[in-house]
Amino acid sequence: MRILCLALLLCLLAGCASGPRIDSRYTAIGQNSRVQYIVLHYTSTNLSNSLRLLTEEEVSSHYLIGDTPAIIYRLVDENRRAWHAGESQWQGRTWLNASTIGIELVNRGYSDGPNGRQWQPFAPAQIEALVELLKDIMQRHQLAPGSILAHSDVAPQRKVDPGPLFPWKRLADAGLLPWPDAHAVAQQQAEFSQSLPTVAWFQQQLQRQGYLVPEHGELDEATRNVLAAFQMKYRPARYDGEPDAETAALLLVLGRPTR
Repeated sequence: MRILCLALLLCLLAGCASGPRIDSRYTAIGQNSRVQYIVLHYTSTNLSNSLRLLTEEEVSSHYLIGDTPAIIYRLVDENRRAWHAGESQWQGRTWLNASTIGIELVNRGYSDGPNGRQWQPFAPAQIEALVELLKDIMQRHQLAPGSILAHSDVAPQRKVDPGPLFPWKRLADAGLLPWPDAHAVAQQQAEFSQSLPTVAWFQQQLQRQGYLVPEHGELDEATRNVLAAFQMKYRPARYDGEPDAETAALLLVLGRPTR
């Protein structure tokens, strides 16, 4: 009798611990990762403050990369949502916290002074650590080149990080990001110098890239902010938000189908 009672008790405990019985022998081929993009940020402060803000406040990120030394900290499991993107949109998807991995880089961003805005450069070792992390994430989640975004890409009306000194070309050289061919850009720039497209054309091309941009054909502040975000990424020497021939050439070359 005692043995029977013990067996029944063990069965009850096993049932409570294991939950419903699930058959996992079959796997659907129609699936992919919930992660669609990776969003890059800078922290605007030092390492100790960055760790405190990203672990003790409402804002969070999946990863934080220090400057010196370039240690990679995992703060949120990739299977969980981190609160890093806020109100955001890319390629029609909104509120990107649910579909992105956020990576913060320890960097003070910028300071405004009598000589204008001064940006802090990124430590080379920090960028190398980032490249390795990005390669790993993109391989595991089977993300295509071009899935890496700036915070300023997905929220151009309110964010400028990771800023004009972030080396996007280094990521492109590592195969992580499409990059416009310089010769093709120069050819198109010469043509656009003769006749610049309309503001509506710029808005359409920016939308094709993935940006949320007005479509009314007017060069308003919102459109300038989106143009500046694009320029900051692909032409950081001048990101004034002006629709010029070089920006038009960059947009056109980037928008061409890849072979």
